[in-house]
Amino acid sequence: MAEITAALVKELREKTGAGMMDCKKALGETAGDLEQAVDWLRKKGLSAAAKKAGRVAAEGLVGVTASGTQGAVVEINAETDFVGRNDKFQGFVGAVAKIALGNAGDTARISAAAYPGTGRTVQEELTQLIATIGENMSFRRAAALSVSDGVVASYMHNAVAPDLGKIGVLVALESTGDKAKLGALAKQLAMHVAAANPLSINADGVDKTLVERERAVLADRAAQSGKSPDIVAKMVEGGLRKFFQDVVMPEQVFVIDGKTRVSKVLEDAAKQVGAPVRLAGFLRFALGEGIEKKSEDFAAEVAAQLKKD
Repeated sequence: MAEITAALVKELREKTGAGMMDCKKALGETAGDLEQAVDWLRKKGLSAAAKKAGRVAAEGLVGVTASGTQGAVVEINAETDFVGRNDKFQGFVGAVAKIALGNAGDTARISAAAYPGTGRTVQEELTQLIATIGENMSFRRAAALSVSDGVVASYMHNAVAPDLGKIGVLVALESTGDKAKLGALAKQLAMHVAAANPLSINADGVDKTLVERERAVLADRAAQSGKSPDIVAKMVEGGLRKFFQDVVMPEQVFVIDGKTRVSKVLEDAAKQVGAPVRLAGFLRFALGEGIEKKSEDFAAEVAAQLKKD
């Protein structure tokens, strides 16, 4: 039996494009014979998955789950929105969301976790799914929220199935008050997050680069007014206050009633639930956000394929 070295695993991975762990397993199953390992991967449908790896995966599904004081959200991408309607893919995303709940939203731990009923890890099951469905897919991200006393509620916008869709939100509220009423409020706040897309629960949490960019724009605009420097400075600060009202969740106008600030909603909720209510955090995953999608020229693609042939 040939020694299964890191270099041998690397060579097999480069030859087939299969995952590192799959390559290591293939070599183990074939006593370190490289060519037999290639065939082993082909028989398992794993090397076929490599052919899809260069394609942009910006569709797919977001999955959310919440239970009591915990919640998790995941995003798993595919190439087309058609896959989002596939039962196997939906089942996979839902299962991964539940696994994320038990692994604090840690992507590496989730990928390495056992996938129920298969004897495979989550990453290995994803590879199997790629080979079965025939599209490139990726487990892009995951995150979780929890509170010591209170509730975590979820909301899915544009749902294609329960807890699966395009925009997944979690909201965590801390309170010793009535959990049923607290949960109802958290659900409404999660709907607010989906619609209003806040950036943080306080001004300090807003990305400093974003704040400075806004300040520069405001300063340039104010300077063009011809006002005195002290008036310009006040204009800039006023503009920043308006900016924070737009992006800091407690400062936003609650979308449910269109008039009350979220901070006042939380303050008033204390009377309903019987104890003070604190917004502990929120998470919002919008499918494909930040992924650069390639603009395909179908005619050019066909022409290029004809040249290859």
